Amino acid sequence: MLLKTTNGYAFSEVASAFQKSIRRGLEEEALYWGTELDKSGYGEYVWKRIRIIVSEDIGLAEPMLPAVIWSLYQMWVAQRKKKDEKHNPERLFLVHGILLVVRAKKSRIVDHATVNYYMGDLPRLEIPDYALDKHTMRGRQMNRGFDHFFIEGMKLENEADLEDPYLEKAKEILVVKAAGQLFDTSDYEEEDL
Repeated sequence: MLLKTTNGYAFSEVASAFQKSIRRGLEEEALYWGTELDKSGYGEYVWKRIRIIVSEDIGLAEPMLPAVIWSLYQMWVAQRKKKDEKHNPERLFLVHGILLVVRAKKSRIVDHATVNYYMGDLPRLEIPDYALDKHTMRGRQMNRGFDHFFIEGMKLENEADLEDPYLEKAKEILVVKAAGQLFDTSDYEEEDL
């Protein structure tokens, strides 16, 4: 059975027009198709599409947008439960969400990376030496303790330029008090899984 919207459009075509309008930054069209779906009883579907779009078509270009979209969705859900509201104020949250995604900078890096790493034929990687530290059986067999961990295991690339007033004291605490017990993964070695 072909699903139809209130105005007689094929559901799948409206859904496609909605997403393609967002990708192209066509604000009025995105609002038209999104509200057509909502007025036809497909509001949850509109939010599902927006939540996917925010990663698939926007992603790293607006890294905080998924949290904002999720918040607007939660407000929409909560507001819809209030039966005494006559003017459907939850519509504000949906329109807000559509406007945010249509105006957002776009990037498909997340989608392309997902395709590559979930669908592509990837070569098998070897566990790198830097991963073999006091938290792994092989690292412990190599006598790698906190000294190695402080140099290799905690190494950060692209580290923020922030002074860390807690580093030296944290090292002291870890060496003296943890004595090899902190973050011990020996209970999760391969033979136990």
